[in-house]
Amino acid sequence: MAALGRFSRRALATALASKHHLSTEVAKAITPSRDRVNWDYRGQRKIIPLGQWNPKVAVDAYVAPNVVLAGQVTVYDGASVWPGCVLRGDLNKITVGFCSNVQERCVVHAAWSSPTGLPAESLIERYVTIGAYSLLRSCTIEPECIIGQHSILMEGSLVETHSILEAGSVVPPGRRIPSGELWAGNPARFVRTLTHEETLEIPKLAVAINDLSKEHFSEFLPYSTVYLEVEKFKQSLGISI
Repeated sequence: MAALGRFSRRALATALASKHHLSTEVAKAITPSRDRVNWDYRGQRKIIPLGQWNPKVAVDAYVAPNVVLAGQVTVYDGASVWPGCVLRGDLNKITVGFCSNVQERCVVHAAWSSPTGLPAESLIERYVTIGAYSLLRSCTIEPECIIGQHSILMEGSLVETHSILEAGSVVPPGRRIPSGELWAGNPARFVRTLTHEETLEIPKLAVAINDLSKEHFSEFLPYSTVYLEVEKFKQSLGISI
């Protein structure tokens, strides 16, 4: 038995040595191409046409590199869509209006039809702020509104102009948030009427986020791998990236 054990250990060591030698030889035989690019998240495909529908992004709109826009999506002038968002317009239209912003990790979807009989498309009008990690599905948000982070707006819900939803609010299907009111909770309930000063601050927030997005936009080169050469040039000049 002892002799058999020694033989087994010797055979195992020989097999491992030959496998290591073979893998080393294969690694030497395969040399990476000089033209190969080490892609990072900026190589992700963010514009996804579906059938005859192609997402449309305005020239001065900021869409982060790892955002996914699929199908019937339109992002208007001055709007911004921040990292990690998914706007899936495969079944109906999604619109992000002038100077509106959809912040990190939001998901916007549009269904075939709304059970409430209201439009099934997802419409975000001008000067609207959508907080991070929110979920919007076939809802309409009128101009100058704030949707707090982690909020959920279900099919056919309507947020009228000059309204605010607090963080974590859930708006059931078909629910209407009247103009000039603050709502909160799950399900969302009326809290109080907004003051005139609070109403004036809503578009100011959207403008401030738009100004911030311009700084990101100036550093973002969306096409090809030109950004790699720019970063090398910055390093050669001693500019931190």
